Amino acid sequence: MSLREVVATVRGREKTLTVYTEPGTNVVPELREYFASQNVAIEEADAGSDPEHAVLSDDGEFLTAVGIDALRSLTHGSPRSVGEDAAYSRLLSHLDRTTFTSYNHRQMLEASREIEDRAWRTGDGRLFAGFQRLSNFAGERGTYERLASTDLDVHVYGVPDDTVDVPDDVTFHGSTIPDVTSSWFVVFDGGDDPRQACALLAEEHSDGFYGFWTYDTSLVDDALDALGAARRSA
Repeated sequence: MSLREVVATVRGREKTLTVYTEPGTNVVPELREYFASQNVAIEEADAGSDPEHAVLSDDGEFLTAVGIDALRSLTHGSPRSVGEDAAYSRLLSHLDRTTFTSYNHRQMLEASREIEDRAWRTGDGRLFAGFQRLSNFAGERGTYERLASTDLDVHVYGVPDDTVDVPDDVTFHGSTIPDVTSSWFVVFDGGDDPRQACALLAEEHSDGFYGFWTYDTSLVDDALDALGAARRSA
C-alpha cells in the first residue's frame, strides 16, 4: 500500500462544533472560514448566562469542550512550538480521522505540531517526516534538532534540492519517489506505548493539501508500511 492509498482509505465523517456565544460575536464566521476545508459543521447557539465556549460532538456524542479564547487562538495565533501547551489542543485531538481539503501551509504546520508534540512528550520511538524537498526542511531544522535530542529515532524525507545542515541525530532520506515527494507527512509509531501512535498524511493538490490525521493505530501501521515500501523501492 502506498501513502496515496492510505489517504484514500479514509472517508470524511462530519463532526459538529456548536459555539455558544453572545449575540454579535465574530468568532463563528472566522471558525467557518477556518474549517471550510474540513468536514466540521459549525453551529451557533446563545451562551445565555454561561461563559462563551464550544462543544465538539460526533453524531450527537459529546467529544470535548473548549473556551472561546482557545478558538480565537486557533484562528489567529501563530503555529506553536514543540512542547508548548495550547488551549485548543483538546479540540484538534478529537478531529481524528477527519479528512481535510485545501489546507494551506499554516494549517499544515499546526496539524504537524500535534504529531511532533506527542512524539516530543513521549520521548522515544520512531518519527518520520516528509518535507517534499530538503529546502523546506530548513525552516524546521531547529524543531527537528530538538526532537532528535531525545531518544526519538528521527527520519526526514525530501528531494535534496538544496544544501541544508541536517542535524547529526536526524537520518535524511533523499527520496525522489513521487509518492513521497508529493506528500506531506508526519508519522509517529508511539514508541513503547502504541496508544501514542499518530500520523498526518496529505497529498499536495493545485489548491492546497488534501488528507487526514489520525490516532488509529491500524492507520498509523499502514502509513509505516507504506514508508517502508518506499524506502525499499528507492
